[in-house]
Amino acid sequence: MKTRIAVLFGGNSVEHEVSVISGIQAIMSMNKEKYDVTAVYITKDSVMYTGPDISEIDAYKDIPGLLSRSQRVIFVNEGGRVRLEPYPKKRFGGGSVEIDLAFPVVHGKNVEDGTLAGYFRTLGLPFVGCDVGASALGMDKYASKVVLKENGVPVLDGIIYTTADYGDIDGIIGGIEEKLGYPVIVKPVDLGSSVGISVAKNRMELVDSIDDAFTYAHRIIVEHAITQLREINCSVLGDENHAVASEIEEPLHTKDILSYEDKYLSGGNSKGGGSKGMAGVSRKIPAELPPEKREEVRQLAVRSFQTLGCSGVARIDFMIDEANGKLYFNEINTIPGSLAFYLWEPLGIPYEELLDRLIRLALKRVREEEALTFSFDTNLLDQTSLSGSKSKLG
Repeated sequence: MKTRIAVLFGGNSVEHEVSVISGIQAIMSMNKEKYDVTAVYITKDSVMYTGPDISEIDAYKDIPGLLSRSQRVIFVNEGGRVRLEPYPKKRFGGGSVEIDLAFPVVHGKNVEDGTLAGYFRTLGLPFVGCDVGASALGMDKYASKVVLKENGVPVLDGIIYTTADYGDIDGIIGGIEEKLGYPVIVKPVDLGSSVGISVAKNRMELVDSIDDAFTYAHRIIVEHAITQLREINCSVLGDENHAVASEIEEPLHTKDILSYEDKYLSGGNSKGGGSKGMAGVSRKIPAELPPEKREEVRQLAVRSFQTLGCSGVARIDFMIDEANGKLYFNEINTIPGSLAFYLWEPLGIPYEELLDRLIRLALKRVREEEALTFSFDTNLLDQTSLSGSKSKLG
């Protein structure tokens, strides 16, 4: 019997379009002899749809038209089994699909940050990838660095600011100039795909960078920018018990940092006219590093992945300061663009096998959790001390 999998993509995120590309890439590469795959598109209004064209990338050139010929659905748990059901429910029934496993291929805030994982937990639906805590921690650039620094992973120190601080822009600038100096890099705390990220080399640029970052997030982080920077990325596959590192890459960019345009709008078009997503980024694979530095990156990637409690596949982005050769953790993508399949193919792991391993990891977590106790029986609600007046309860 085939495993019934719902692949979800899209969502209320600035990385919505990137997720659509990544999700459809994954669906196209899944072994259909082993899995019954249902594509589930999540709109920017967080409404879910299925239908014959949902997994066709060209259909997203006209999303209103796509939705008009697709079926809105919701997940329903009934008797311990989870189904996708048409919504509103059809008068004479029919159209529901039973689902064994959710496979989220979503990027960014409101989906990748633990929100969707928490939804699956509430439903009682097993899912691929990081659990709620690791997803939330991985999305928060500041919190993840605090945890990693505490565990000996090298990171650049940063200063965090909120919208309350934004009311005193002069105070923010003064603090940055005093503690960090120029140049600095300004980032939204909880976004990916380089959205809202920029380098400031003077006060005027810093004001513009802060304004831009606060357009996308309520909290921003500011770090000293490495002037002789090399960006090196590595993917990790596994869980907290066992994980392995991929080949390493050096993404190429046109500015001080790898921008959204570098990632998705430069040279990433397929012959069919659709973007290749992160698979289309200009890059060197493997990165040209000495063998010992390559292994340092790969070992630190696994260590970071497991310290944050991750599961599934992630991509960890590192920085090398060419002035002194030091390696720093930059950020983790708990559901990377294109699921980082291009970093596994050089090691002899094709995309279909990568997806298969991710599904097996999710099912392994289900087996392990079945051996745990999540509740216990008590007579707490039967105790007479709880049956009194409101004053006793409040």
